[in-house]
Amino acid sequence: MHQGHERSHRGGGLFERGGRREGGRGGRMFEQGSLRLVILNLLQEKPRHGYEVIKAIEELVGGDYSPSPGVIYPTLTLLEELGYAAIEAEAGGKKLYRITPEGEQFLASNNEALTAALKRLEIAQRASGGSAPELKRAIQNFRMAVHMRLERGDLSQEQMYAIIDAIDMAAVKIERA
Repeated sequence: MHQGHERSHRGGGLFERGGRREGGRGGRMFEQGSLRLVILNLLQEKPRHGYEVIKAIEELVGGDYSPSPGVIYPTLTLLEELGYAAIEAEAGGKKLYRITPEGEQFLASNNEALTAALKRLEIAQRASGGSAPELKRAIQNFRMAVHMRLERGDLSQEQMYAIIDAIDMAAVKIERA
């Protein structure tokens, strides 16, 4: 495995294990702590239950990714402990979270990081095909073809270079389209 393809699973990353997909192997969707900012931004729009936060992030990424409850709920609890979010109501075990004035201040003071995190979400949505199902299907076919070929066994140096060349040529054609 190429050294640059190793990933960390520290808290705050969006592509943690447990969602429907983990995203690319080359990096994380968010820098450390950016998930907190995205969640606070969603709570600033309106109070939400944890499930609604998960669905809102899924929509922001184009429906191709669903963050794990094991990432979202602890982050909501942390935001509450930090004083950035509060429980507005609780019924049947479901907590409705709202942003606090402290959370709004924290969000405002980290606007640049929030903007960068939202930009990464937008890029991820476009990369996953967004609302173009044909593009999404083609990308999934490409991923599956590479995965299936790697599953068949080790590649010779020649085979590896042939695959790399095909990917690089496709990238050039896409850039020039």
